[in-house]
Amino acid sequence: MKKVIVVGGGPAGLMAADVLSAAGVEVHVYDAMPSVGRKFLLAGKGGLNLTHAEPATIFASRYGARRTQIEALLRGFDATQVRAWAKGLGVDTFVGSSGMVFPVDMKAAPLLRAWLHRLRHPVAGPAVQFHMRQRWTGWANDQVSTTLTFDGPNGSSQVAADAVVLALGGGSWARLGSNGAWVPWLQARGVAVAPLLPANCGFDVAASPARQAQPAAADVTTPGETRRAFLQELIGQSPAAPPGWSAHFASRFAGQPFKSVAIHFTNSQGVSFGRKGEFVATATGVEGSLIYAASSLLRDEIIKQGHATFYLDLLPDRTPEQVLAEVTHPRGSRSLSSHLKSRLHLDGIKAALLHELLSKEQVNDPAALASAIKALPITLVAARPLDEAISSAGGVLFEVMDDHLMLEQLPGVFCAGEMLDWEAPTGGYLLTACLASGHQAGAGVLSYLGVK
Repeated sequence: MKKVIVVGGGPAGLMAADVLSAAGVEVHVYDAMPSVGRKFLLAGKGGLNLTHAEPATIFASRYGARRTQIEALLRGFDATQVRAWAKGLGVDTFVGSSGMVFPVDMKAAPLLRAWLHRLRHPVAGPAVQFHMRQRWTGWANDQVSTTLTFDGPNGSSQVAADAVVLALGGGSWARLGSNGAWVPWLQARGVAVAPLLPANCGFDVAASPARQAQPAAADVTTPGETRRAFLQELIGQSPAAPPGWSAHFASRFAGQPFKSVAIHFTNSQGVSFGRKGEFVATATGVEGSLIYAASSLLRDEIIKQGHATFYLDLLPDRTPEQVLAEVTHPRGSRSLSSHLKSRLHLDGIKAALLHELLSKEQVNDPAALASAIKALPITLVAARPLDEAISSAGGVLFEVMDDHLMLEQLPGVFCAGEMLDWEAPTGGYLLTACLASGHQAGAGVLSYLGVK
């Protein structure tokens, strides 16, 4: 009987183990955490979005630059098969109003329990064996690619197999096991890996214009002042304010949503994004579904240009002409805030953002104010740290693997899941591609081992 090691107990690793076990292969799953599927369970905390029911061509387009590679994986395991897989585990699914597919009970735990039960108690073939709290630390032999070393509660151990599936995750949510520690080990064996970057992430905004003219608290000239602060004072320049909202805005509105808004962004290469939805203000910037949808374009623009500016439409259901007409409507003795609330239902965080980003002159200029309501520029200067991101971009390049996801530099070693170089928005696309890659890697191992 052939023996295969799967490193990583997330959706990709478990799917590879499922395919291999069903074919009668002896499978050993190793994971550094006390239990498997932790990120899978977290994804289902607010309702497990398994996949999406949109047409296949549109579905494939969600994978951007890696569409060709992911589309090839989806031909082996697509959204329809994801639903059939869940059905086979006794979990019915439904399509929501947005096209996203969920388990009927919306929960991840019952699906994971059913899946693990099938792996541990198969109808036929050997049971999958799980080895928890076993952290992979590399290879035991420079000449053998399928003998691995692990550190566990009882010390270090070496394990040999006929093939290996690495499904180690990306670099986000390190506390759940995806920490990117595997990158240097693969690079040392000649495997090309693109840097891990935050995806589906939040961003820090540039300091508001009102604060940019104020010296940062840490740079106020005092005895023992920094040389940089002294030189800036000497040439008449004030240090730039740190990025983020003003203390007033952050203290009152961090955590509050911008609802029924739209954003528009065009990067320096002319690629455009526009969509209506909602997002959330954070203490230092923005995050949420609408921001996540544009995050890859925004992140890459910041990497190339140092900043990225998108335009926020606070009232997407009104035309610019309608907004201008209401702003210029005589307001009598009413304050501007009362006028905007009465005529445009513009108050709360939306009204506060206008005062945060516009000068007094702009706020009191009806034409400038109306223009800002329809296209308020928000400049981002940094993506939030990788460990805060929902997922990560970068990873093992598809160009160094064959069609079955086997590494060209390491025969018998296959890769799957988020550790591959791809990214996708939320909405079921991440999980579907992880499952599809695990399915492909499992099938690839069977072909490599000659198992039918």
